Amino acid sequence: MDRHFFLGFIPGLLLYLLKTDSPYVQDQSKESLNWSITAMIAYFVAFLLSFIVIGVILIPLIGLCHLIFCIMGAVASSKGKPFRVPFAIRLIK
Repeated sequence: MDRHFFLGFIPGLLLYLLKTDSPYVQDQSKESLNWSITAMIAYFVAFLLSFIVIGVILIPLIGLCHLIFCIMGAVASSKGKPFRVPFAIRLIK
């Protein structure tokens, strides 16, 4: 999930579509796609709320959560353990 901080949802989508022979990679790419979608929704809502000042506070908090979850996912993946983002909306199952 660490690559999503820099490239958005594209790496997770590519892994999901191309690496179909590994259940672990499929599972983790679905998780990263779910988190990417959740983060994009959160950024959009925060942007809309920035017109009433609340979003100005939320945007950096979402960015910090995004960075922390990406690092946590990278550490778990490097150990071969599955990682679940606690706040991700599970749209892809």
